[in-house]
Amino acid sequence: MITVKAAPNPSETYGETVCVAALSLDLNKPGWIRLYPINFRELDGDSKFKKYDIVLVDAKPNTSDPRAESWRPRADSFVVETQVKGWDRRMSYVDDYVEESMCDLINAVRDRPSARSLAAIRPREILKLDIRPHPGWTPEEQAKIDRYVQQLDLLDTGPRTALQAPRFKAWYQYRCHSATCTTHRQGIYDWELVALQRRFTDRDDEGLKQLIREKFWDMMCSPNRDTIFYVGNQQAHPRSFIVLGVVYPERPTLRSRS
Repeated sequence: MITVKAAPNPSETYGETVCVAALSLDLNKPGWIRLYPINFRELDGDSKFKKYDIVLVDAKPNTSDPRAESWRPRADSFVVETQVKGWDRRMSYVDDYVEESMCDLINAVRDRPSARSLAAIRPREILKLDIRPHPGWTPEEQAKIDRYVQQLDLLDTGPRTALQAPRFKAWYQYRCHSATCTTHRQGIYDWELVALQRRFTDRDDEGLKQLIREKFWDMMCSPNRDTIFYVGNQQAHPRSFIVLGVVYPERPTLRSRS
């Protein structure tokens, strides 16, 4: 079951790659998995899966990535079986994996870099949403984009388009349930943050920042929501975790009434 589609990153080979996190429903090996790389913009029609789709996919362990959850998918093998609709049904899959200590996750990686790299964290207190201008691609990222656009491929049906950087980046600051937590500040790398900005290109900067705040703070972090962060670390910086997505069902006392 797909739980995360992360924001796209520049790629020399694909133009843009997307990291996908999911929960394996294989009874012999349940738990978190990471599927990467995925050239999402070029997936064929029915294979363009959404979050909370249950999919079948051929994949093998990613031997170049020390994180145990990492698998390399065969892009043309995705088959969407069904969509899990409604928070109650989705949470029946997710609830068993929700944890309360981000500090424990970081400490485990500090002691052993190959420790678990994906989790769902329920914060004790969400303190702040910070929205700032995106600085643009780094020279290394821009070079990858330029090389991709300039390449020719027999299968191309038109000019290759460059991946545009979004106008804004955002971070959550929160406190987890660890007694010694001094707060966490983690960047938001959710596909939805980029998609929102692509959808409202006509808004000025203040208007776009307000739309981001309305969705990622007013709605997702509302007091009546049981807000949970999907988090994952980066292969090059295993102690650095980021927010890959947000779960925001109504709080259990409210959900039980529906």
